[in-house]
Parts: sequence; structure tokens; C-alpha cells
Amino acid sequence: MSTATQPSPTAAGSGANATEAFRSVRHETADVSPERVSTVVSAVLQGVHQAIRDNDVTYPEFQAAKAWLIEVGEGGEWPLFLDVFVEHVVEEVAARTQQGTKGSILGPYYLPNAKRLPSSTDLPMRADEKGTQLTFTGQVRDVDGNPVAGAELDIWHADDKGYYSGFAPDIPEGNLRGVVVTDDQGRFEIRTMQPAPYQIPTDGPTGALISAADWHPWRPAHLHLLVGAPGHRTITTQLYFEGGEYLDSDVAEATKPELVLSPQEQSDGTRKATYDFVLERG
Repeated sequence: MSTATQPSPTAAGSGANATEAFRSVRHETADVSPERVSTVVSAVLQGVHQAIRDNDVTYPEFQAAKAWLIEVGEGGEWPLFLDVFVEHVVEEVAARTQQGTKGSILGPYYLPNAKRLPSSTDLPMRADEKGTQLTFTGQVRDVDGNPVAGAELDIWHADDKGYYSGFAPDIPEGNLRGVVVTDDQGRFEIRTMQPAPYQIPTDGPTGALISAADWHPWRPAHLHLLVGAPGHRTITTQLYFEGGEYLDSDVAEATKPELVLSPQEQSDGTRKATYDFVLERG
């Protein structure tokens, strides 16, 4: 996927940027009791122990796993590994008690403090941004069907080569990122370029694991969104594209049928997709 003018981002570089971005955002932390720590950690360890027994793991395999874990830490790839292989299950558990639009994973490529934009807007992009123009429209409502004025859609996505600003060389800061504020009827219209599927960085230990297991490292094309408003629970989600490659084999296992857009071809060669978000009080 690399070109002569845009080198492919490295796993180490992406991991470092993802770690820095994670640390720069204030995250909710649970006040965890010793009993809860014991319960969860014991369950995780028991699962590992049982996998070793069930699969007759040998000492050389154990040592290889230990070396790999060290490399993941030294390479700064824990955000990449956890977001790709673990986060979708945490989100699945959280969704059991949530109403409104379906959620999905945040992923490692979120950056805070994107430019605030009006309800009808173009996402920041290069003058020669490649790809097919996509107009993304919709409305934000509450669970009772009332429009939510002033809701914020923090949206970001890859370019037509699968690269994110802030995580790849030669892409301007803030490219294809923004916080769109809905109008007094909760409506929005965002003009951008349709993203491409992308391959997670494979030149580090996460990529070595994927190769050793003979898995593919691809994610389907998608839009990332954080959708929220005062007095409402913020939704973290992703929207995919009908018929898109890897939609049924996402390496992160984060796709859901409720989150698939059906873009319509327009007479001018652009595409248009509509999606309404529903926020619950919280």
C-alpha cells in the first residue's frame, strides 16, 4: 500500500502515537476493589492455564510467547494489539446495558481536539485529496425520537490509501478529522472522501503473530465516530460500507450489520450515505 511519496507507517511509530494520544485523554477509571481484581485476573489466568493444558503447550512455545510479549511492550504495540484483538469484546459487554445506536471499538487512531465544524461542512482535506467524494448525512435523536440540537459528531477516517493523519508521514495534521455540531433539528451533512480498507501495521510483533497464525491483517473501510451531547451517553462507533472488502473477515472483529451504510451513487459520480444516530440519556 505504500508509494514513493508516502512511506507506510511503521508499527512502532503508530504504537508510539497511539500511546501518546491515549495518555493525553482523560479516561474513566474504575475504583476497583481487591475482590474484583482477584476475580478478573484469576479468570484470565485460568483461561491461559487451560489453553496450555488443552493444547499441550511446550517449553519452547512458552519461551517464544514470553519473548513475543516482551517485544510487544518494547515496541510500544500494546494499544495496537489490545484495540485489534481485545476491545471488541469489552464493547460487546458494555452494549448489554446500553440503548440507542450500536457501538463499536474506538481503535488506536483517535486523536483529541479536532477542529469544530458547522452542521453542513467539508472535512479538512488536502486540495488534491484522492478518492470518491462521499456526502454523509443524517440526524441525531434521543431514544424518544426528539432531535438533539448541538450534538457533536467527532469523526475521523483513513484516506483512500488506508492511512490516518497523525499516524502516517506526509499527511497534514487534522486531515479527514473534525467535530461536526448538529443544527437545531439535530441534522448534519458532512462532505468527505470515502476511505479505503487498511492493513494494520505488520512490521512489528503484532504483525509477526498475524503472520505466524496465517491470518490476514486487514480492516474493512469505515468511518469512526464519537457521537454525544450534554446529558446523553456518548456513543463510540464505526460505520462500514455495504459490499466492502473484508466486511465479513475484519481482523478486529468489530463489524455489526446495524452499522453498515448503503451509499447511493449520484449523477455527478459522488456517493451519498445517510445514517441517523440515537442517544440515550445518561
